[in-house]
Amino acid sequence: MSVQVENLEKNMAKLTIEVPAEEVAKAIQGAYQKNKNRFNVPGFRKGKVPQKMIEKMYGAGVFYEDAVNMLLPGAYEKAVEESGLEVVSQPEIDVTQIEAGKPMIFTASVAVKPEVTLGEYKGLEVERQEIIVTDDEVMEEIKKEQDKNAAMVTVEGRPVEKDDTAVIDFEGFCDGVPFEGGKGEDFPLVIGSGQFIPGFEEQLIGKNVGEEVEVNVTFPTPYQAKELEGKDAMFKVTVKELKAKELPEIDDEFASEVSEFDTLEEYKKEVADKLREQKEAEAKRKKEDEAVNKAVENATMDIPEAMIKTQASNMVNEFAQRMQGQGLTMEQYMQFTGTTREKMEEQMMEQAKKRIQVRLTLEAVAKAENIQISEEELDKEIEEMAKAYKMEADQLKKYLGDAEAEQMKTDLAVQKAVDLLVAEAKEA
Repeated sequence: MSVQVENLEKNMAKLTIEVPAEEVAKAIQGAYQKNKNRFNVPGFRKGKVPQKMIEKMYGAGVFYEDAVNMLLPGAYEKAVEESGLEVVSQPEIDVTQIEAGKPMIFTASVAVKPEVTLGEYKGLEVERQEIIVTDDEVMEEIKKEQDKNAAMVTVEGRPVEKDDTAVIDFEGFCDGVPFEGGKGEDFPLVIGSGQFIPGFEEQLIGKNVGEEVEVNVTFPTPYQAKELEGKDAMFKVTVKELKAKELPEIDDEFASEVSEFDTLEEYKKEVADKLREQKEAEAKRKKEDEAVNKAVENATMDIPEAMIKTQASNMVNEFAQRMQGQGLTMEQYMQFTGTTREKMEEQMMEQAKKRIQVRLTLEAVAKAENIQISEEELDKEIEEMAKAYKMEADQLKKYLGDAEAEQMKTDLAVQKAVDLLVAEAKEA
């Protein structure tokens, strides 16, 4: 196999790859073996039709597409390795020649990792982060815990109020006709939660248990059910039951029930300590972000568009994995939101560019500072990962290839670069 590299503008390159005719012949033969059972020719049993006869009947190129699909991935991967390029995008492939008895020739247009020229990255000015925990903040956290431990009690003798849970039956009508999905029974609706269409919950305030109410609303635009977008609707609603939260007293007994402490004062101190830890962590993140952003602003690099598009695509894939973890497929998400993968990728382009700029700058800092990661540091990181995955470190290490280990070293070097920027920064 031969590879020719043509360097283009804006960190793009074009690889011209030639696969020997012998490999093409093997791939065509493989495509024939894969597809021969699909062809029916009178006088031959299924799967026994000779390759030459199929090519004569259906054209010489009948097996070319499958042959190309067999050859391309391996040939491209090998060509990138031989070229020595650090490719940072999906290739744009163009097959220029595929024919029996001749080499296969194709081109791959790719983005290559851009060079970074660092500007000032030491002694950067960052904002001083004041860490103060107030009594009001402590009580706010305690009240959240109080709300979690509230009991739901049935309310009698008064109408619906905001924050109540009204148990309702309802049925919706558009132009006097019931619509699909507009009916429910014994539905617990928290008044003011925004669970229902805007204006629905507010019209139940002041109504009594047993009362039948007509609630008039307009469906918003956009809306998940397209046929209801912007339409006026009337819901017949019956308030069947009313419940409200009964909050426990915030005292020593409460503190002993929600914590390991016997007194409210001890509990308050624990809450204050946790808030301080959170604020210190947030201050650290802000300082890191500010120092990194300024280092990026001072650096110059020419990022190819194809690299940004690949990063945006990867970010959509990451989002899809998070959605899947919540039990929602990308198809369902796109249906509910009315978006498409293309729109999502377009929306993420700026964020993708920023992510690339940050990574390239930090890698350049690590290189400039000759930051090296030892095998001991790598082993420690693997041990931490193994704990997270509830595995033995030696077992995880077996699964990691050389490429994965090098990537982990790069990631650790990048984090050390962040630490260096923060350590060298000046607070103002």
